[in-house]
Amino acid sequence: MTASGRTLAQLFSNKRIVICLGPGGVGKTTSAAAIAYAEASLSKRACVVTIDPARRLASALGLADLGNQATLVTKVGHGELWATMLDAHATFDDMVRKYATSTEQVDRILGNRLYQNLTTSLSGTQEYMAMERLYELYEDDRFDIIVVDTPPSISALDFLDAPKRLGSFLDNRIFKLLIKPPPTYLKPLSVATRALLKTISKVVGAEVVDDAIQFFESFAGIEDGFRERANEVERLLGSEETGIVVITSPRPQPMSEASGLASRLRTANRQVNAIVVNRITPDFGVPPAQTDSDVDPVIKNWLALAAQRVADLKISSDLATDGQPILFIDEILGEVSDMGGIEAIAKVVATVEMDLAGA
Repeated sequence: MTASGRTLAQLFSNKRIVICLGPGGVGKTTSAAAIAYAEASLSKRACVVTIDPARRLASALGLADLGNQATLVTKVGHGELWATMLDAHATFDDMVRKYATSTEQVDRILGNRLYQNLTTSLSGTQEYMAMERLYELYEDDRFDIIVVDTPPSISALDFLDAPKRLGSFLDNRIFKLLIKPPPTYLKPLSVATRALLKTISKVVGAEVVDDAIQFFESFAGIEDGFRERANEVERLLGSEETGIVVITSPRPQPMSEASGLASRLRTANRQVNAIVVNRITPDFGVPPAQTDSDVDPVIKNWLALAAQRVADLKISSDLATDGQPILFIDEILGEVSDMGGIEAIAKVVATVEMDLAGA
């Protein structure tokens, strides 16, 4: 391997959005925060946003809590580091307020029991709202770059696919029939639908059916705004403004997951710009000379660690099948739970040139 001539921070210097993907438990959240910190060190206003329901970002930054509104964490020279955590329910409410045509329509939707349940339990809501929140941050003049910390691999792919899936749902014929009154020639279907709803109400209760009818009636007109936003996010995620980094560790299970993730991204025509491999066995240098190293447990352990580092670097390099640059980050002791740990990783992101596998 040879050096790529660029650091990870420099690689993303022309990006507005950096999406961090990877398996769970590999330091993805701390890496996302460190990337944002490194960009801030380049005099940018960087915001790291986590769409993972787990609260690891606040812990990594040494904060008691994070909310849906971006918080200034620290100034880094002339740059700034901001952070926020997705609140899907609050974001959904904000979307309704934005696209509704009247305060009465807002009140009808937000007060609807079906809506209240949908925003907390509907499959895909977290990903749809993450999509919306990302675009809000992208349009916010306070930030030059947004770094996204995603949930573990599978859910992260759901996030990338969310704009397309939401658009398909809103264009579904059944959904359109539910939110828009049928024309005269479809009146028989409307009668049949009412009969079906009457039957359903005997099973689930009339109140549930009434809530559903009121929800879809109230939603009419708002879906256009949702569809427009989904299209805008899909364009943004596929543009040169967005970069993707896969983060993993050199252990067999995370490497296998990361490899599968990279393969699925290629299939979906998503370009991986770089790979970060955390928790590489540190380089402890050359062991001191010993006359009888075969029986010295310290030297034996030293040599074993050196061999493990070589193995870590080798297995990690095999992940870059498309020639992506790789950044190796040595393992540090303990959990990162304050800005000191973030700064240490950010220094590697900002100053260490990435390697080119096979070069």
